[in-house]
Amino acid sequence: MTAHWQARRSGPSTQRPGDRRTAWQRDRARVLHSAAFRRLQSKTQIMNVGENDFYRTRLTHSLEAAQIGASLINQLAHVGTEDEVAMLPDLNLMETLCLAHDIGHPPFGHGGETALNFKMLGSGGFEGNGQTFRIVGKLEAYHPEHGMDLTRRTLLGLLKYPVLMPELPQPSAAENPGSLAQWRPAKALFACDSDLLDWVLEPLSTADRGLFQAVDTLPESPWQRSRHKSLDASLMELADDIAYGVHDLEDAVVTGTLSESQWHAHLDGVVANLDSDLAKLMQQLGRQLFSQEHSVRKDAIGALVNIFVTKVHLTEVLAEAEEPLVRFNACLPQPERYLLDSLKAVVFEHVINQPAIQQLRYRSQNMLLNLFSAFHAEPMRLLPQNTRARWQAAFTQAGQAAADRILCDYIAGMTDDYAERMYRNLFVI
Repeated sequence: MTAHWQARRSGPSTQRPGDRRTAWQRDRARVLHSAAFRRLQSKTQIMNVGENDFYRTRLTHSLEAAQIGASLINQLAHVGTEDEVAMLPDLNLMETLCLAHDIGHPPFGHGGETALNFKMLGSGGFEGNGQTFRIVGKLEAYHPEHGMDLTRRTLLGLLKYPVLMPELPQPSAAENPGSLAQWRPAKALFACDSDLLDWVLEPLSTADRGLFQAVDTLPESPWQRSRHKSLDASLMELADDIAYGVHDLEDAVVTGTLSESQWHAHLDGVVANLDSDLAKLMQQLGRQLFSQEHSVRKDAIGALVNIFVTKVHLTEVLAEAEEPLVRFNACLPQPERYLLDSLKAVVFEHVINQPAIQQLRYRSQNMLLNLFSAFHAEPMRLLPQNTRARWQAAFTQAGQAAADRILCDYIAGMTDDYAERMYRNLFVI
């Protein structure tokens, strides 16, 4: 891979004496040893942290996504053409992307994300992937200015949405949002991080950048949809989808959240639309999935993952582009994509959308709304000293919106447990 994709924003750096690691190995180490990565052990994936030690957290989900990402690379290395194999990310780079892809998610999952977005509508919005980009590029304490100071290709691979936030509508009653459903985050990066985005996309020609950053404007939240992502980002997103659709499904089955009758009600129609061999396999795996023998169920989970990993292929999605990293994406054939989307829909309908989970999400959203309001009203009184100093510097130099971003960084970085404790400290007698 050409030198500009291995460049770091801080410029050339001297390796430590005797250090023989590649640029991608160094990136992986920086993610693994970061505070943001460690905090994932106490952030909600789907089931609330602490309710059951079997449930996956953001940390274990990220580890599983990294393993699946490595499997996708191994598969493509065996079935791809020579040119395709040359484009593939190094295994260390692939693992880095999967390990880092969720570190920007705030406490309490997507419910917390929507709450912070509502509070930040007047200051540039909030979105978990945008926060990931901000953490690795600016906030994490590896470099005083450039966060983890990762390579350009790693940063490109973390861009699920390589565009900036649109102008966001303002709520009519800022302190009383009612339902937050209409305030889902726009899928984009924050305007204050445009300099970092410009640096990442610098190697692209003007024409390639215009194609790569094309968006569709939507009439309601999330307001816009970016059309493209890089090859590496498509691999990372596929690994994430498989981990969500299969491994989170395992959580639902083992804990009894998803019953065998619900499985059949949702999946029998899907299986009937598959070709005969895949349909026959899915009928067998459906029986195994609800077996009382743990080893039988585990074998079914592995077989489900294998269905998707062994069908991955590269497709030219942006034929006009010169740069291979944006011209190609990893994809699944239509039947496997349909099946994976159906598994994700099962998890959503029978786990995420259940009243018990939604009630906890509603409670958690309101906790973050109240925390933000308190810190916004009394930053010099309530914020920790180091965050207070950053807030004051931002306010003095750039005004309220910049100060709000610092406040948002602080709350987004909280674990579920820390946010609960902070809420009790401020509001519970």
